[in-house]
Amino acid sequence: MSAAVELTAITKRFGDVVAVDAIDLVIEDGEFFALLGPSGCGKTTTLRMIAGLDFPTEGSLKIFGDEVGTLPPNKRPVNTVFQNYALFPHMNVLDNVAFGLKMSSVGKAEARAAAREMITTVQLAGLEARRPTQMSGGQQQRVALARALVNRPKVLLLDEPLGALDLKLRQEMQGELKRLQEELGISFVFVTHDQEEALTMSDRIAVMNEGRLLQVATPEEIYEKPVNRFVANFIGQTNLLEGTVENHDTVCLANGARVAAPSEHATGTAVAVSLRPERAHIRDRGDIPPGETSVDGIVERITYLGNARVYDIRLDWMTMEVREENRPGMQVCEPGTDVSISWDPSAISVVTD
Repeated sequence: MSAAVELTAITKRFGDVVAVDAIDLVIEDGEFFALLGPSGCGKTTTLRMIAGLDFPTEGSLKIFGDEVGTLPPNKRPVNTVFQNYALFPHMNVLDNVAFGLKMSSVGKAEARAAAREMITTVQLAGLEARRPTQMSGGQQQRVALARALVNRPKVLLLDEPLGALDLKLRQEMQGELKRLQEELGISFVFVTHDQEEALTMSDRIAVMNEGRLLQVATPEEIYEKPVNRFVANFIGQTNLLEGTVENHDTVCLANGARVAAPSEHATGTAVAVSLRPERAHIRDRGDIPPGETSVDGIVERITYLGNARVYDIRLDWMTMEVREENRPGMQVCEPGTDVSISWDPSAISVVTD
């Protein structure tokens, strides 16, 4: 794959505030790429620089090899879908979708034909005469997508486009967006603060915080092997067991317990053992399968989620979370029960700051 978007040492300052701090990033052609992070991390500013809505203070910004860092939005082969959709309320669906083509001097008949084709692609055929106020949130979002895609951009930029939808519709639209991206074969750059959205749809994810890129990898790599405490804690739920590296395969935890935790960090390095709640298992005290590592604790609280139970287990120096899927006939540990929490050494990651 060739690079659709390439950022080199891109920095954006607003006065004394550094919103994006010298990031390097390559987004491949045909890739569904997510910019993920908390509010204020710089992800939307990065998207706006790609769109041409903000210009970099420093650095190079290329789209398919062409430097575009100082070009206005209409001179770039991109289009943007915003969270509020920005549809024209006085226009029907067909006119909303065809608007950009008409502004590009495409003939009325040709623009309407292209608009009808794209309306069919986003599965809104038959609704061409409706106005945005007569449509659901999900339908309005499809109109916004069709309007952005009808111009055949090389890169589609999406700024939290699912944020205004309820949970069920948001989940349905996640699949719809991925279907569209695969069908059209163009790069989607998707800004979100929702970890599930990023993990569900993306080919790769860039995790950002405080204007910096912390990790760029596949969803599986980021979830299974986070590079630091922030990524481990931000992507899903995790337990961070603080400790110190004792040798290349052992970490001494805060309470003095030693656990098997292979690490490349130097002896004496302050680290945390990251263990996902679903990778841990509740055992009878001391009844640990061969090869697993364990710590002892007391069941403090149980949260019933329907398909699973989440246990809060109080240790000597912290509380751990363990998630167990509900199964017919499974034994439920009551609050106050002495238990061991065990895990396979391959289930953990050793992280630092």
